[in-house]
Formats: sequence, C-alpha cells, structure tokens
Amino acid sequence: MSAANLRAPAPLKDVEYEQPEGEACSTRHAWARVPTEPSQAERAALKDRIRRLLKERNAVMVSHYYVHPDLQDLAEETGGLVSDSLEMARFGRDHAAQTLVVSGVRFMGETAKIISPSKRVLMPDLDATCSLDLGCPIDEFSAFCDQHPDRTVVVYANTSAAVKARADWVVTSSCALEIVSALRDKGHKILWAPDRHLGDYVRRQTGADMVFWNGSCIVHDEFKGFELGDLKKHHPGAKILVHPEAPAEVIAQADAVGSTSGILQAARELDAREFIVATDNGLMHKLRALNPGKVFIEAPTAGNSATCKSCAHCPWMAMNGLADLARVLETGANEITVDTAIIDRARLPIDRMLAFTAALKNGQPAGALVPDLGAV
Repeated sequence: MSAANLRAPAPLKDVEYEQPEGEACSTRHAWARVPTEPSQAERAALKDRIRRLLKERNAVMVSHYYVHPDLQDLAEETGGLVSDSLEMARFGRDHAAQTLVVSGVRFMGETAKIISPSKRVLMPDLDATCSLDLGCPIDEFSAFCDQHPDRTVVVYANTSAAVKARADWVVTSSCALEIVSALRDKGHKILWAPDRHLGDYVRRQTGADMVFWNGSCIVHDEFKGFELGDLKKHHPGAKILVHPEAPAEVIAQADAVGSTSGILQAARELDAREFIVATDNGLMHKLRALNPGKVFIEAPTAGNSATCKSCAHCPWMAMNGLADLARVLETGANEITVDTAIIDRARLPIDRMLAFTAALKNGQPAGALVPDLGAV
C-alpha cells in the first residue's frame, strides 16, 4: 500500500499572522494544508511501514510536543525523541543515525541541519512554517539590527536560518531567562526578536535593557486574560500553566510559566488535580499520558466579541502526518538544505546556547561563556 494511495488532496487553510511595517503591525496572510486523517487500518499500516523504513534508512525521528499524537508516539516507540526545540536539536546532533526525520516546523529542521551539517534532515512537509518565522524576514530584521549597533542580538529559536546567522545568541523559551540574565550581568543591552510577549516576559523577569521586534505566535497571542479568569472561577482548585509567549495578562494569572518541558514538569510537581493550560493543545497528549490521574483543560482563545484564528493549535504543526512521513523516508524527498555560508555563521549563536545550557546542566559557571564587550 503506497502513501500516495492513502493521501487525498489536502484542502488549504488561510492563516493570519502579524508582521511589522515601520512602527505599526499589519496582518499578513499565509496558508496551511490540513492533512487527511487516515483510517485505523491505514494508520496501522503506515506505522509498520515507517518503523521498517527507519531501520532500513539508518534514520531516527524527533517530534515536537505540538505535532499529532501518532508522530509523538512513533518517535518514542522507535528510539527517537519527543521534546522541545532545544532537546530536539541536541538529540539529533548526538544520535548516531545519519538521517534525521524532524516532525515539527521548518525552523526546527533548519536548526537540526545547522548543527548536524553532515547528516540528512527530512521533514514530512517543507511548507510547515511558523508565524514568528514568517513575521521576521531577514532583510527587514537586518535593517532593524543596523539601527541598534550597540545591542547584542538575541533571537528566539523560532526564526529562519538567515535570521539566526544575523544573531549573537539563539535562545529557546527554556533557557532565555538564564542567557539574558548572564548577558545583563556583563553589561549587555539586548535587541530581542521576534516574539514580543516572550521578550517582555524576559525583560520583566531579568530587568535587562531590551528593545523588541514586533512579532507574536498566532497560537499563544490568542489566549485571553479575561476569559481565563472567568474559567478559573469555574475551576477554583485548578492550577494555571502558561507558556511565556502568551500575553502579559495571561501570564499574570499563572501558577507556573515555562516552556513545553517546563509546563510538563510543573504538571508533574504541583499539588493539584486540575490544570488549565495556555499553550498549543498538542501538548495535551503528553500531559495526559504522563499524569493519568489529573485533568487538563485548554485555556480560552476566544470569548465575547472575540474570534479564534488558531483555536490553540498551530496550523503548520498540524501539517505533519503519517503518510508524508512514510513518503519522505521511502523517497528521500523534503530534504532540508541550508546554504553553507549561513550554516557557518548561524552555528555560532546556536553553539553558544548549547554550550551555555550544557554548563548550566552540569553545574558549571555558564556566565563565563558570555563575552564582556558589546555584541559578539
């Protein structure tokens, strides 16, 4: 049974995201495909085929917490990894497999290729992107950086390879606070991109001098503070878990703020039976699997006089499917390529992040890795 026979034409979905123009923020349009959901029999056949192909191709899967549960489960069942973007990159670099299959969005595949340039990196769908990436085009971002030559450029991992190549540091939501704190302690002033909510959270937590690119995640930007407070009234014993890409009025109500891995840790450690979760609902699969005695409720993304564009699930993460995964393993299609010059430059800020987080994990003085003078 071929993947082509299982794959019906996928409809297109219009997606709105924000991109700065001068001092204002204008809404732009993109699109995403909605994969056809396979039947139970087709799903079982595809999984068997993927398991076989992974062995034959000396390949390993890495899946983000936000993709379909089938792709999360299959990654773990075959010796791969389900994690956030930082651990996905580190795992792919250190694994012996020469082919990495990245189920997520394009910047994750590019990051894997940057730090493992000799490996082949495949993705189920190369058009799976990110509103933060789309909203931070390299030419405009470079011009923004040129306006602030005295600042150290710190970019979130949710950016293109070209934007990373323009940066001094790359961070993820799991290490942004520590890295910016270390930079602040050494006297650095920060230029932050692209997520303004995460940047503002980092600024408030660290006290760093920061200027922001004006971008946001279409999923996290939609969580509503007023409706969250109203939902809490109906679940007074629930703890609120929030990703720092959410607006400040949502973060202010949180019992725990953290990356996907941080939210998983909080759900495990906090003394509560119910949790309201403000992040992409793809994480619910892992939250429920790891905490079978607990109840997880999606935070509201719409309310009175509000519309819901994403309904708490990234449309591009949803483009990852079993049929496309089987197809790329079988044919070698959808290989990520990054220009060698960009790889060489983008690897520097990524390697700084990986070295910094490794030092933190090992109890070493990570601040010593931060240069004393200006932008790198």
